[in-house]
Amino acid sequence: MLVSLSAVLLLGLLIWFLLHIRYLRWSTVLLCGTFGFLLDRTVVAPLVLTALETFAAFLGQLRF
Repeated sequence: MLVSLSAVLLLGLLIWFLLHIRYLRWSTVLLCGTFGFLLDRTVVAPLVLTALETFAAFLGQLRF
């Protein structure tokens, strides 16, 4: 849950930034959001969640 909340926050900030510099239109944001909500109800949702958790674990192991 923590990873998905962080991902949502990060993607939300990215969308806000892209809207702020006028790279995205509101219709694109609404379309992507609708797609995300519908994707959550499919069989692919556990696969996407596993991929996000794996990626987050990889990022957590990086040391600078």
